[in-house]
Amino acid sequence: MLARYLAARVGRALATAFAVVTLVFLLLRLVPGDPVDAVLGEQASAEDRIAVRKELHLDEPLLAQYARFLSNVFDGSLGQSFRAPERSVMDRIVEVLPGTISLALCALSVAWLVALPLGVLGASHRGTRVDRAASSFALFGLAMPTIWLGPLLVLLFAVKLRVLPLPGDDVESLRALILPSITVGLALAGVLTRQTRAAMIEVLGQPYVTAAKARGVPAYRVFFQHALRNALMPVLTVGAAQLGALLSGAVIAEKIFERRGLGSLFLDAFFARDLPVVQGVVLLVGVTYVMVNFIVDLVYAWVDPRVRLS
Repeated sequence: MLARYLAARVGRALATAFAVVTLVFLLLRLVPGDPVDAVLGEQASAEDRIAVRKELHLDEPLLAQYARFLSNVFDGSLGQSFRAPERSVMDRIVEVLPGTISLALCALSVAWLVALPLGVLGASHRGTRVDRAASSFALFGLAMPTIWLGPLLVLLFAVKLRVLPLPGDDVESLRALILPSITVGLALAGVLTRQTRAAMIEVLGQPYVTAAKARGVPAYRVFFQHALRNALMPVLTVGAAQLGALLSGAVIAEKIFERRGLGSLFLDAFFARDLPVVQGVVLLVGVTYVMVNFIVDLVYAWVDPRVRLS
């Protein structure tokens, strides 16, 4: 049973990843602009343009380009960068990936450390000032654009108070991760806070929670052992669905705080019309999103015994 379930989920994940690969390739061919202009400039001669177009395989039919793209995906190189043909796209991604991973993990930590306590407090003090304060914070996180919050935090903590480094300064230190993590994590924290509160309110109204209280089970055990664990399923679903928003927020935060990562690599390649790099980054983000949802499905079996029984 478990083997068949895993095989079905893996097959679905691979099919989704293949669809992402195809969609990325086709959409990038619809974006205006000629990569040859980005490589040579608009004043290049016709002969040079033809030679570069042939060297980059842009003179081939679309189906042949797609086959070459798939070949590069399967061999793991993801192709060669137009601007740095001596290096593969995968090499460039691996070079900057640690920066994005560290930012994403720190932002996730900020979101969960903020959202779970606030959601539980809001649910346990429903209708009180504590609940209204938690709900107000969640609304603030949802309404605050990353592109506006980041500069505000820089002005306050780096320019005025001077307790944290300016963008681009000491980027390898943990202190330089604080402001980007808060900038990216607060939006996700707002979503998770509301979802945690709603899920906890629903679970706390279930008969088995009332029965646990009637048996004299301590309040902290009722909340964390009985209620919170069962409320985690919808929260995990929302958290996985927000991964795309987290990664897109990381793109903006990396530019604001001048950090090297997938976001800055993507934007630089996009404006330079370096199609292989753009394809590689988008493909990696898409596959990561698919795999995270797959892992969340497996976590369900640990969180909810009913999934294991089914």
